[in-house]
Amino acid sequence: MKFREDINALRAIAVASVVVFHFNHSWLPGGFAGVDVFFVISGFLMTMIVVKGLEKENFSILSFYNARVRRIIPALSVLCFALLVFGLFFIPPIDYLNLGKHAAASLSFVSNMVFWSESNYFNPSSNEKWLLHTWSLSVEWQFYLIYPLVLVFFNKVLSLRQLRLVILCGTVLAFLFSVFVTVKSSSAAYFLLPTRAWQMLTGGLVFLYPLNIKDSFRHPLQLTGLVLIISSFFLFTSSTPWPGYASLLPIVGACMVLVANDNSKLVSNNITHSLGKWSYSIYLWHWPIVVAGYYFELGPYWWLVGIPLSILLGALSFKYIESKTLKDFHLDHFKVLLRPLPFAVVVALSGVSIFYTNGLLNRFSQSEQLLVKSALEAKDDWNYPEPNMEVAGLKVRFIKGNSDRNILVMGASHIEQLYPYVESLNNEYNIYFLTQSGCFVTPSMKNPKWNCDNLQNYEKLLEEVKFEKVVTSFYSFNSYLPIERTERDGEKRGRIKEYDNFLNTLKRNVSKVFVIMGEPKGEEFDPILAIRKGLPNSIPEIKARSDYTEHEDALKQLKNIEHVEVIDPIKHLCENGLCKTRDEKAFFYRDYNHMRPWYSIKANSYLDAIFLT
Repeated sequence: MKFREDINALRAIAVASVVVFHFNHSWLPGGFAGVDVFFVISGFLMTMIVVKGLEKENFSILSFYNARVRRIIPALSVLCFALLVFGLFFIPPIDYLNLGKHAAASLSFVSNMVFWSESNYFNPSSNEKWLLHTWSLSVEWQFYLIYPLVLVFFNKVLSLRQLRLVILCGTVLAFLFSVFVTVKSSSAAYFLLPTRAWQMLTGGLVFLYPLNIKDSFRHPLQLTGLVLIISSFFLFTSSTPWPGYASLLPIVGACMVLVANDNSKLVSNNITHSLGKWSYSIYLWHWPIVVAGYYFELGPYWWLVGIPLSILLGALSFKYIESKTLKDFHLDHFKVLLRPLPFAVVVALSGVSIFYTNGLLNRFSQSEQLLVKSALEAKDDWNYPEPNMEVAGLKVRFIKGNSDRNILVMGASHIEQLYPYVESLNNEYNIYFLTQSGCFVTPSMKNPKWNCDNLQNYEKLLEEVKFEKVVTSFYSFNSYLPIERTERDGEKRGRIKEYDNFLNTLKRNVSKVFVIMGEPKGEEFDPILAIRKGLPNSIPEIKARSDYTEHEDALKQLKNIEHVEVIDPIKHLCENGLCKTRDEKAFFYRDYNHMRPWYSIKANSYLDAIFLT
């Protein structure tokens, strides 16, 4: 195919949008849609290569795969190798082991599934994953593996006209499936091939159903397509369900540019030519540079260095890796090891070794090894079971006691962390845990990710079960309040009034009400951050209390707090003005604010008077 500047320009626009989005979301809140444009281009080119080969009866699956290997693997392998070497010296083992795992997953082209299993793409922890961006390469590679085989099979049993119709129908069905999954699980829809396939298939339809466009219409069509693509970068945000209906905008825009096939000044200039040519390598290198800014806390102006550095490394990677062979470097004698696939296998196996040795942990002292192992155990150490009872449509965790007397324990995750402690007791009472993580009992509090009905409909449970005591939390009082001061103060007043109503309802139904304030929290308690940053093993009590000034102020404004026992965990968990985060053997918390089960059993004994008397 003759080199098409419009396709190259689409690559340039796509990579530029993704790079800008990653360095500063506020500049291009929907810049992530550039990946969707890449998918359309891939689908168009792959369909063209395969179908033309089938029409000429000279298509070779092995040659096709070999071409994809030469195109994608060398630059990706070098990136992974460079990061593994860099990490050996500059990344602590607690993070280095994950880098090893992600390098192996990236070079095995399953990183999209790995990252999907770990977290949401827009989760803040994403900024700690050096190879997160390789998810899109894995999706494309999976498409490359399956798509030619499907086309070859259908080519044997169908005519070209029928083949086109099958792909058209498949694209429509895949799109509808993607919309459905996006509603049910946006994270799965974002990362996985079945919900992304329609975007590549749509690019294929552009080739399979060519349109005769008058020359006078080519430029307006191209301009319209570019406007649609660029508009998507500003209209959508990371909170937009993706890739549902919304992703049609950049997809249709990219298709319009491909259909127009116009070599205008908009797409044929030195800037788009160079950026498009370097786009793959720029994409590869920019994200680790973004992560470095967060990881090493290089400040809000890191983009001034990061964006030019991404372009420079992309240009160098294109010139010396993408465009070269081993013979160009007189390394053909080492081709057994340095050819794309063998080298990728070696780097991937190195990543596996790093992961299974906990970041090559044995190179550190015994005390450091114990600390890292404790942190690894801590981050997934959580013991809160699935609901085992339903009362009035509410999901409850029930612990059977030795009598017919009942206690209700209700709140968010800071109530859930009490479960191991309560379960360890020889309970006289039947204990009902009514909880919803990330929620608060006041109806005006809305969690943007899930509803809080299970907690906020607590009155249904009070109508069904007679409780002697209720234990609840005030920790989440200020969760998801607006940042702007005037709006924040207004919503706080509303929550205070609602919490007063909540307390009044409890006092009408039970004889004793206990409100637990906040526990000590902070980076020092987070095992990962504590090791990464070399943080101390305690914080001053005054610092722990400073995190709850907003809570204390709200508590003073409550009218129905009278005859409610307010419990101050900091008073019990801190000694001599210090709140410890760990002992010689283990961290107390699993993250910056949640207790591990064993520590919950040990530390919450100050609540014995509630549950044992």
